[in-house]
Amino acid sequence: MNKVIKNLLARFPQPAVSFGCFSRNYATVKRFYRKTNISFCDGKYEVMLDQRKLKTPGGKVFQVDNESLAIAVAAEWDAQPIDNPNRLTKVDLTNYIVNYLPTDTVLFQCGEEDDLAAVQAKEWDPVIAWFNERFGGNLKKSRDINTPHVSSETRMNVGKYLMSHRESALHGITYAVDSLKSVILTFAALDRFLTTERAVLLSRLEEEFQLGYWGRVEWAHDSSQQELQARVAAAVLFVYFNSSGHF
Repeated sequence: MNKVIKNLLARFPQPAVSFGCFSRNYATVKRFYRKTNISFCDGKYEVMLDQRKLKTPGGKVFQVDNESLAIAVAAEWDAQPIDNPNRLTKVDLTNYIVNYLPTDTVLFQCGEEDDLAAVQAKEWDPVIAWFNERFGGNLKKSRDINTPHVSSETRMNVGKYLMSHRESALHGITYAVDSLKSVILTFAALDRFLTTERAVLLSRLEEEFQLGYWGRVEWAHDSSQQELQARVAAAVLFVYFNSSGHF
């Protein structure tokens, strides 16, 4: 029963409150450039689409402090056949992540006293304890279908932490949260409390537990794990690139 509930939550991770900004359907735009490159101007790195400078949805020239990040962005544009503009603000992204907390994967643990419950308590509880200490929170796990309570103080502390980041970094954090289905594991990876590999393993804890009993299909399960690990690692690097001019 617990597995079914968690799978449903994993498929529908957004909070019950409906945010209009997440339901917009943007029309796709055909690719209008042939090649990409980067340039250095006034101490900033810019991305070039043919001979035109890449601009943000607000019309400003896209600029970053880090050359590696500029190369990564240019490579992403070079790989994209279409463009789907993202117009979320810092507040939008912060609210989304804060409201994700009550559905965090590690807060939903098996309600039965069995081996899975023991593994979850052993592996997840220390991360929850770290989060509470790091962010002055009081999160507690749920062992039934009830959503864990997140106090206003915890929400405020997490919100302040998120708002201290650049808007671009928040996009990376959001991507990691959606990939891991966990704010707590994402923050632990960003704070280097967990390695990226460890965060991915903990996000897949129940699946790995089941595979220990039933066995794994290498071409399927291993591929899924590596794909998730690549997404999370990319998100963490993106946040780091946008948090410092040097990496």
